[in-house]
Amino acid sequence: MNIVLMGLPGAGKGTQADRITSELRIPHISTGDIFRQAVKEGTPLGLEAKKYMDDGQLVPDRVTIGIVRERLGKDDCAEGFLLDGFPRTVPQAEALDETLKELGRSLDHVLYIEVAEAELLKRLTGRRICSSCGATYHVVFDPPKQDGVCDRCDGSLYQRDDDREETVAKRLEVNLGKTRELVDYYQSGGNLRRIDGAQPIDKVTESILKVLRGAIR
Repeated sequence: MNIVLMGLPGAGKGTQADRITSELRIPHISTGDIFRQAVKEGTPLGLEAKKYMDDGQLVPDRVTIGIVRERLGKDDCAEGFLLDGFPRTVPQAEALDETLKELGRSLDHVLYIEVAEAELLKRLTGRRICSSCGATYHVVFDPPKQDGVCDRCDGSLYQRDDDREETVAKRLEVNLGKTRELVDYYQSGGNLRRIDGAQPIDKVTESILKVLRGAIR
């Protein structure tokens, strides 16, 4: 089964990707991982991508889709794959469709884990880190026993700058615009499946597998 997994930051994509790929026994392919692997292997496209990354620039779509194509052509993808973090834009989605067509394949499902912005803000801004030992907490989902104090070493807890509400809100705004365009693109193609990501983690997994098992049958 060939799957694209979508969701805004904080929607829980990473957790669900691990569960889906374990259940279906297909590889979990994230763009970050395949970039690093291509660089490690010293492929022509990997070396080209490295130049852009070393300069702090975005890797062009031409290089990105080339690296994705190389990865999808490997033997472990013969029975399917889950793409996480790609595509990010409609042009990338169109390029992916064309690449899969060249490989004689197509997408079975695009899973979109939906979570309201207010809930995402709560999830993304609640992280606290111990200034002494580095232990991580969440003010809602995994709070310390004493507010602002580490359970392990009694160190003080702090919030990283990129976890502050104004920073997270801007990040979500940028991602939301691109995600809406992708949702519309895949919705028009008929293979978008919306998953309620506000449910407990196990319920989200159950909802996803229900969709996929229906397709497997």
